[in-house]
Amino acid sequence: MPITDWPAESRPREKLLEHGAQALTDAELLAIFLRVGLPGKSAVDLARDLLEHFTSLEALFHAPLDQFSAIPGMGQAKYAQLQAVQEMARRALAEELKERDAFTSPESVRHYLQLRLRGLVTEEFHALFLDSGHRLIVAEVLARGSLNEARVYPRELARRALQHNAAAVIVAHNHPSGRADASAADLALTRQLQSALALLEVKLLDHFIVAAHRVVSLAETGAL
Repeated sequence: MPITDWPAESRPREKLLEHGAQALTDAELLAIFLRVGLPGKSAVDLARDLLEHFTSLEALFHAPLDQFSAIPGMGQAKYAQLQAVQEMARRALAEELKERDAFTSPESVRHYLQLRLRGLVTEEFHALFLDSGHRLIVAEVLARGSLNEARVYPRELARRALQHNAAAVIVAHNHPSGRADASAADLALTRQLQSALALLEVKLLDHFIVAAHRVVSLAETGAL
């Protein structure tokens, strides 16, 4: 049965307008994005098939073009739309961090870093350069690496902090393995970065580790 024949209160779009986006299931949200289904299959049915195939929204968002396009009804246009949605979310959160004190908005920082780092298959090291009010100046990727390592150098972080006239820095990297705990190497690097920035009177506010289902703050754990 096509969605247009469903009771109004069961249609994803009407449900969202009546109760808000948070009231919808993952499949219903995805169905609104898809807009139409396939012959004999509603947009919600197609959304459920996609989620079953990729196992989660996160995996769907990070699927490469060839895998995404292999699903009937999907293609380059839908893939481009999906990537655009993610990038708009990242930019919206970045704008929020440019207007608010990042140090007192830890959840906003977490959400932003999750959008940038979670689901990547290789390790990346990012830095958020902040002004004296701890508002975001710019976010940069400092290193991309392998499954287990993205090599970053303290002098490079210090150089970039000087270029941006930053008063504080937040750094983050992901663990593609899904393990959220900081390794001995993570802790050692954090101390090196903190020392390098301290010479410039730039404060390292936090080091976040982004894993599959957790974002760990080394400042909150007492490691920083």
